[in-house]
Amino acid sequence: MITVKSNQKVFTEDEISHLTGICAEHLRAVARSKHLGSIVRAAGAAGGQAESWLFTNTDLSVLTALFSRCEH
Repeated sequence: MITVKSNQKVFTEDEISHLTGICAEHLRAVARSKHLGSIVRAAGAAGGQAESWLFTNTDLSVLTALFSRCEH
């Protein structure tokens, strides 16, 4: 069971990874294949683009129910 604040509506990929135990690489792969979360792109200081994932409470529930912790 995972406990989060009731007023927290959005989670970063780091928070989701910490809460679920799914590593960042697998989390991104699952998010892409199952259409979970949303990608936020921001222009980096060096001119490149930084990509980050944001997840909702519903996304967290789905990830928790369908996927187990990474063993590596």
